[in-house]
Amino acid sequence: MTDLKLSIAMGNYDRTRAIVDGRVKIDGVDPVPMLLSPEEMFFRAFRHQAFDISELSLSSYSISVARGEPHYVAIPVFLSRAFRHTSVYIRTDRGIERPEDLKGKRIGIAEYQLSANVWVRGILEEDFGVKPSDVTWVRGGMDTPGRPEKIKVDLPENVAVEAAPEGATLNAMLAEGEIDGFIGPRWPRCFAEGHPHVGRLFSDSVGAAEDFYKRTKIFPIMHVLGIRRSLAEVHPWLPGALLKAFSESKRLAQDALQDTSATKVTMPFVEDNLNRAQALMGSDPWTYGVAGNAHVLDRFLDYHHAQGLSPRRVQVDELFHPSTQEAYSL
Repeated sequence: MTDLKLSIAMGNYDRTRAIVDGRVKIDGVDPVPMLLSPEEMFFRAFRHQAFDISELSLSSYSISVARGEPHYVAIPVFLSRAFRHTSVYIRTDRGIERPEDLKGKRIGIAEYQLSANVWVRGILEEDFGVKPSDVTWVRGGMDTPGRPEKIKVDLPENVAVEAAPEGATLNAMLAEGEIDGFIGPRWPRCFAEGHPHVGRLFSDSVGAAEDFYKRTKIFPIMHVLGIRRSLAEVHPWLPGALLKAFSESKRLAQDALQDTSATKVTMPFVEDNLNRAQALMGSDPWTYGVAGNAHVLDRFLDYHHAQGLSPRRVQVDELFHPSTQEAYSL
């Protein structure tokens, strides 16, 4: 029997590396890995269904499920997770001292539907009383003028979204003071370059994230792994095979991270940060599977529907292939 030759689009992560280099095999699959940026993967997946298997934006995928037109079906492999208190950047010369001071401000976004932005807007409203309608959202490219939403979105009438001026980038607008802040998964270049009037809203973003986790036990999910729905229908064994392989690949990455003989990450204080994360979140902070993450997904889907991105409130079990929502045991 010949293995299925399938394209797999994903990020270049330690948790996927064992699949790329062949140390972990996917049962019945001859993979063609493509290591791409989220922007390229998601655009090609949602616009053109370009890959057999693809990392997907949780937000864009939830929109497709809510509308009843999902070309992919997800498995509970969460290739990207992040506390998004790091994702809010402000002009420090606009009197923004607290999250509540964002009311009435003009905030740049690359796309309204980005999963990171859903989490940030939800946290701002739930914890600080800042509603999406309290802000004017300015949408555009970060470093290249213009950026389309990968899926068309229909937002509530009280949410003001305007396009950045033709030829303008959000980075330049933030640097020049034409917007009051920026929210997104990538930091704006002017912040990375040390602009004197651009900083983070949460100056102690790690402390803010730790407080959030202690209160909610939520480690926000950004991306899922999707399989072309037609493939899963013809090969019902495929979702389980992918969950098994990606889980094993993650385990190998975690084992390597715990090997203190020589750090596997080009960064100091790896052991200290790992110990800090495990003290807060347990021995496996980056869990896959539905069972331990249902409360995280429920909170996201609440935010997603409340913000008008999904026309109906999607349920967690609608997101994932049925075969990946339970596991065998010996």
